[in-house]
Amino acid sequence: MTTDVFGSDVYDAVIVGGGHNGLVAAAYLARAGKSVLVLERLGHTGGAAVSTRPFAGLDARLSRYSYLVSLLPPKIVRELGLRFEVRRRSVSSYTPTERDGRPGGLLVGGDEARTRESFARLTGSDREYESWRAFYGTTGQVARKVFPTLTEPLPTRAELRARVDDEAAWRMLFEEPLGRAVERNFADDLVRGVVLTDGLIGTFADAHDPSLAQNRCFLYHVIGGGTGDWDVPVGGMGALTDALATAARAAGAEIATGHEVLRIDTDGTAPAEVTFRTATGEGRVVGRNVLVNASLQALAGLLGESAPTPAEGAQLKVNMLLRRLPRLRDSSVDPREAFGGTFHIAEGYEELRRAHAEAASGELPSVPPSEIYCHSLTDPSILGPDLVERGYQTLTLFGLHTPARLFEKDNQGVREVLLTGTLAQLDAHLAEPITECLALDADGRPCIEAKTPLDLERELRLPGGHIFHRDLSWPYGDGTDGSRWGVETTHPNVLLCGAGAVRGGGVSGVPGHNAAMAVLERA
Repeated sequence: MTTDVFGSDVYDAVIVGGGHNGLVAAAYLARAGKSVLVLERLGHTGGAAVSTRPFAGLDARLSRYSYLVSLLPPKIVRELGLRFEVRRRSVSSYTPTERDGRPGGLLVGGDEARTRESFARLTGSDREYESWRAFYGTTGQVARKVFPTLTEPLPTRAELRARVDDEAAWRMLFEEPLGRAVERNFADDLVRGVVLTDGLIGTFADAHDPSLAQNRCFLYHVIGGGTGDWDVPVGGMGALTDALATAARAAGAEIATGHEVLRIDTDGTAPAEVTFRTATGEGRVVGRNVLVNASLQALAGLLGESAPTPAEGAQLKVNMLLRRLPRLRDSSVDPREAFGGTFHIAEGYEELRRAHAEAASGELPSVPPSEIYCHSLTDPSILGPDLVERGYQTLTLFGLHTPARLFEKDNQGVREVLLTGTLAQLDAHLAEPITECLALDADGRPCIEAKTPLDLERELRLPGGHIFHRDLSWPYGDGTDGSRWGVETTHPNVLLCGAGAVRGGGVSGVPGHNAAMAVLERA
């Protein structure tokens, strides 16, 4: 048996998992005067929202897994008194292309006049820009109405529809495949692709997928903060989880790392018994409520129940450290602007369709789509002073349409092939190979690492390597299952506070907040 001694015989809440959602729940409950214990398997808190120094001998603290913030409600930051901030990127995106043998691209951001000019230069008229403004004007109106509901009791579909109060917008986002709206509103293939990408982040779906998984993904990507902006966490993603852990501890929560939960025994009414393992043996604690900041599969395993079939992750995550930013073939754009926003690669509408079809048939995309951004341009604090002075920069690349099934026979080999192909697509728009700009670590190795869905499953226990734990849900309930906050399970005193909850996914803290509210309402 372990010799751990905790502060309570029976906790008001035992939280399984010290990722950001678990820490949000812990902070809220402890601030409300509840006794709280967080049990974390790893030797540190943070889960996928961490910052690490992956390259030996170099003071570069990268957001290794999750890397941008949109869905974290400011009210959570405010109510928990977090010392944490995000910074807006001056450029939203840059998408390079070549037309009539000449390099060019679409720059979105800076100011309205410059964006309009970029659209006109790409398409030859103002039509696409006006369609862009109208389309995102509509999504902005929906965002301002839907985003506040994420931290309120779960609305029914009818209630949310009434709140949106725009039948055309509701049909476009909630009822018909996203591809219809994209094709109806935009004519240019590149513009169509840029719009569609927000429906494909971590989601393996076609623009016309009847499941509407792409719509749900798109919705979560355009409603964040009521604006849809994706901002840079100052100090890296680990700054958020460090602030959350500090807030939870300051409020009185206990956090025990190196404690892997093995089992939850409950009849749903009496306090639950939670069995855990440490380096010195097994132990048990008792909680009136147990909040599980893990996947639905992990929850089922802890309860000894049948686990649902996991969804499938579909992304390649690449971290790089550069000695300098590469020069672009499109000399009209400063690389600091191009990489400061989201740099889209091989993400034209037809390219995305073809990549999905190839992957669905079991083949790696012949032209792998991906997108890149440079954290250190917006927030140089993640680099040591010496690296900043020498002009070093980070790059984060996120590849699309690479489902876990493609890596099952040879994860390492396929990873290398895909990485080579993805970098080749980037190089097609550069005036010099990206590999010539890579920094070298203390052992002389290039500073680049790649993570496949299988790597994420192994390292973070994400089922199928799915970054959202499962396909994203609609932000409403059906009104028939008694779910008030979207975190309830079949056991009244066991709640799901991870990304797999209704209104979960992304770095939001929403499931943690909602699980805490569910506990406090019953207190």
